[in-house]
Amino acid sequence: MANPSYLTTATPADAPQLTAFVNRAYRGEEARQGWTTEADLLDGQRIDEPGMRDLLAAPDTAMLLCRSADNELLGSFYAQINGPVVYLSMLAVAPAGQRQGVGRFLLSAAENYGRQHGCTVSKMTVISVRAELIAYYERRGYHLTGATEPFPTDPRYGIPKQPLTLLVLEKPLQ
Repeated sequence: MANPSYLTTATPADAPQLTAFVNRAYRGEEARQGWTTEADLLDGQRIDEPGMRDLLAAPDTAMLLCRSADNELLGSFYAQINGPVVYLSMLAVAPAGQRQGVGRFLLSAAENYGRQHGCTVSKMTVISVRAELIAYYERRGYHLTGATEPFPTDPRYGIPKQPLTLLVLEKPLQ
């Protein structure tokens, strides 16, 4: 990573900043600076503040934050424990700061979070047309399971510009 960084866990007080950060990372013109943008696939926001507050209040979950040495938010990743599975979602890295190891740092931290809670499998879903993102996770040990899930239809999480499906990826945690 370009800047020294550290890991922390979000609290409800982080919800406004985190909501704005995630939306900038996923949607709109700023998101187009990075390679993980969904701006061409979806309109609207990625999440609203009430939705973020719900995620932060859910049991057996953590929103992991990567911050620079001067406390700048560089990235975030959501982890939810469900028995032996840790479900990972909403990896967000500041578009201008992508390709500097923040995503890899957070992915490793989220997998370790799962291991610390007794999980043996890490699971996530990725939009099917995001071949470059699927390849990124495959290089890190994830594999397509063949399972799919419908894309959420709630406009609070975005309005698809085309039909979208989610592919399920998994990785054994050792």
